[in-house]
Amino acid sequence: MTFATVCGIFVFTVIMGLFFVISLAGMVASESGSTKVKDNSVFVIKLSGAIQEQVDEESPINMLMGATVGDGGGLHDLISAIRKAKGEDEIKGIYIEGGYAEFDSPATAQQLRDALKEFKESGKWIVAYADRYLQGSYYVASVADKVYLNPTGMLDFRGLGGKGEYYKGLYDKIGVKFQVAKVGKYKSAVERNTQTGMSDYDREQRTAMLQGIWQHWLKDIAESRKLTTEGLNQLAGDSILALADPQDLVKAKLVDQLMYSDELKQEMKKRMKVEDDDDIAQMSVGEVLNLKDKKDSDGEEIAVYTAYGEIVDEATGFLAMNGTSIVGTKTVKDLNELAEDDDVKAVVLRVNSPGGSAAASQQIWHAIKQLKAKKPVVVSMGGYAASGGYMISAAADYIVAEPTTVTGSIGIFGLIPNASELVQGKLGISFDGVTTNKFTDWETDLLMGRDNQEVMKNLQGSVDRGYINFLDIVADGRKMKREQVDSIAQGRVWLATDAKPIKLVDQIGSIDDAIKKAAELAKLKEYHRKNYPAAASMMDKLFAEEKQGSYLDGEMKALLGDLYEPVVEMRKDMQRNRLQARLPWEVRIK
Repeated sequence: MTFATVCGIFVFTVIMGLFFVISLAGMVASESGSTKVKDNSVFVIKLSGAIQEQVDEESPINMLMGATVGDGGGLHDLISAIRKAKGEDEIKGIYIEGGYAEFDSPATAQQLRDALKEFKESGKWIVAYADRYLQGSYYVASVADKVYLNPTGMLDFRGLGGKGEYYKGLYDKIGVKFQVAKVGKYKSAVERNTQTGMSDYDREQRTAMLQGIWQHWLKDIAESRKLTTEGLNQLAGDSILALADPQDLVKAKLVDQLMYSDELKQEMKKRMKVEDDDDIAQMSVGEVLNLKDKKDSDGEEIAVYTAYGEIVDEATGFLAMNGTSIVGTKTVKDLNELAEDDDVKAVVLRVNSPGGSAAASQQIWHAIKQLKAKKPVVVSMGGYAASGGYMISAAADYIVAEPTTVTGSIGIFGLIPNASELVQGKLGISFDGVTTNKFTDWETDLLMGRDNQEVMKNLQGSVDRGYINFLDIVADGRKMKREQVDSIAQGRVWLATDAKPIKLVDQIGSIDDAIKKAAELAKLKEYHRKNYPAAASMMDKLFAEEKQGSYLDGEMKALLGDLYEPVVEMRKDMQRNRLQARLPWEVRIK
């Protein structure tokens, strides 16, 4: 039996080894190969899972084990695939399947919809079908020629907004108090820990931002569905459409027809002029991306550098968990290399960040300013370019923002918990020791001391200096006076369409517009785009010592559900730099 066990282990090891080698070879081949388009093909986009600016890089091990980031994908990949499909004569149209997607920002949904609209304007068709449309998914799918729904399905269309948690009451009960040092009356990131509800200033800025995004969405949907914005808004306000009879959705012209999936197949075959017994040739996002690019790489190089995620000093622990942090030291190194690369004639910095560490943000700003001294730098703002995300943008020669980009939030804050009442008052733990100087143990005093007003005074002074420095950075980059910047700063968040009149951005447009502007500034007639940081090869991913993202992260998301974000956020707070230039909240769209 021992011999049989050993033989079994040996055989299993050999089989798994062969499986690994074959799978690895297949992945490498797919990475380097090129897909061929079949006659009369349909490009299928599955509108489900998490759709964000960039997907986390998956390790080959996770891929082999069947662990994936989600059914969604990276925005850039989706848009690139849509544009490739537009140029392929044998791809006749796009089929959008499913409507259960979550977008990392309103601008991500808007950019995907804009790409689909461009595809449709080329003369090709788009059809959408789902059992259930979430609001963001419906906004994207509404661009289609035909929007179909399962007869027992639902469509969620309710307006933007919601309620958040405020923890002061809980902290009061357990004896924890949060100490705040901040500048900016709109800098509301601290409020969830220090108040029991929203301040008037925060309510003002959130209302303006959400109303601006909602009006943009209403306008787009109304145009595609041949409705009015007033009528759409009334539909969302008069009833809970998610609970409405699907027939009423057809009467309201939100969907074209109710049908089951087998009926949809027949409808698609009629559209494609395919016999009932034949299958429709379908292509996935990955297959379309793998098509040979028809565009050549002639002309000078414009580097497009993507800075996506929270700005951190180092990507460690929970700060590195989702694999999308902007690490200060690495970003500075990359930007310095672009500055020294003679092949790069201009740089487009794609910023999608709510901010983060004030120190890391300023290091990146300095690197961009040095880069700008050697070649033109244009910023393209994605979903967010706020607080530290705006700081790193301010050094650019020119700023282009999407219409639903959330930007501004020029302010600094520090938030430190004090558990003296819990530890000393409730648990009876006392502290004593010897120090050589008055402030030797100032950090412990902040966390556990009952009299730390002098320490907080010093911390507030540090925050005040940081804010003045932030104002000067923006004033220098945007050719304004400090007082002008202060009047529109104070931590206030702006929608890009409102930020343009006050000179925080130069143009409302896409990343393509930013690339054109960079070419103009560099006086280039012929140019091509090259993406940075360069995507790692399959072998590099396999043998990399550190990998971002993890199977465990995905499992935690599945386990915790809606609790995942607040739990991870609390853990991140413990690792963040003490002074933060960060957006007070996120607007995620389901």
